[in-house]
Amino acid sequence: MLYRCQLAEGSLLNDNLLFRGVYNGLGHILPDWLCWLGFVLAGLVIMFILTNAVLLGAAIFVWSERRLIARMQNRVGPNRWGPFGLFTPIADVLKLMSKEDLVPRGADRIAFTLVPVVMMAPVILMLAVVPFAQDTVLADINVGVLFVVGITAISGLGIFMAGWASGNRYALFGAMRGVAILISYEVPVVLALVGIVLASGSMRMTDVVEAQSIPFLVVQPLAAFIFIVGVSAELNRSPFDVLEAESELIAGYHIEYSGTKFAIIQAAEYGAVLAASALLATFFLAGWVGPFLSGPLGPVWFLLKIAFFAVLFIWARATFPRLRVDQIMSFAWKFLFPLSIVNLFAVALEVYFLGDAQSGLTQGDLGIMTGINLGLTVLAMAAYGRLFRDRVQPRQPVSQRFTMTPV
Repeated sequence: MLYRCQLAEGSLLNDNLLFRGVYNGLGHILPDWLCWLGFVLAGLVIMFILTNAVLLGAAIFVWSERRLIARMQNRVGPNRWGPFGLFTPIADVLKLMSKEDLVPRGADRIAFTLVPVVMMAPVILMLAVVPFAQDTVLADINVGVLFVVGITAISGLGIFMAGWASGNRYALFGAMRGVAILISYEVPVVLALVGIVLASGSMRMTDVVEAQSIPFLVVQPLAAFIFIVGVSAELNRSPFDVLEAESELIAGYHIEYSGTKFAIIQAAEYGAVLAASALLATFFLAGWVGPFLSGPLGPVWFLLKIAFFAVLFIWARATFPRLRVDQIMSFAWKFLFPLSIVNLFAVALEVYFLGDAQSGLTQGDLGIMTGINLGLTVLAMAAYGRLFRDRVQPRQPVSQRFTMTPV
């Protein structure tokens, strides 16, 4: 006799629409003594959906970036495979999967093979705590912001593993640059997130979304600027893409990778851009909340916000030239880091004087913070920008660096 397996009343999993829907669907066909199998199968189904969503999203982002940059540069872009070149990412994947998987003779085979997994894992784990709609999140943990900060460090480990295990000097140089940039820009990014946590009063991702009666993009514009720039550097996006500088390091840390391993690394890089866009939408644009029908249209609003930030990353790549390594490091420690300290102290004082221990920040409090922080952003960026510009000495022309003496 078949019985329907149901989640117990009061279970935390009842609040997760994804898990509840899959589990209840399986409960119609599972006997009561196999209810534990429903938990396992529901988790595997959701992980399968999430993993393939990342891969599919990375393919769509690759096509969108190539098409948009082509338009910005007055080119046609990919247009051979499928209508408007839509099948080009699929053709690229099939081409890479058909290529030979080479491993350098002097490489550390175990570390070399683990790199694609280490690169892809943080992307999937980050999206696991991002709420896509009301009560729609894979893991609604109460330290979601801290989890995101900790899990992003794994990508730096993967980059260094790729450079070290390849046994190639170009790869090692690229990996060293990547780790230095990741550590440097992680500091202002984390300080910007501390301001978000102070304003929302929680590290739970859904609480951060619900606290944004006014989007934090307006309430804390300085934190949004720091987070966008810092994440761009950590993702190896222009103008911070020095660890893959083709004119210097050929392909950087993944120069020795080919075939399926190279395809997974590329998918992880582009999937990380979408994951960062999802975090930006959650932290600064109120996640699934829209101007109307936030309940049924929550996923639609969330996807539109992700697309907005993804286009912003593409626009930056097509606009700004690549910076030097010393300029990138100076920008992190001499410009973004002081700005993050200013933003943190400002938000802490505002929360202390405006906030209430019981109800937190009201919409009126957020409006007052918006006025203060907009003026502070303009003043701080102008002051530190001028100070930063004065400290950076212009490089002398080649003709002045060398003197010619007659023989």
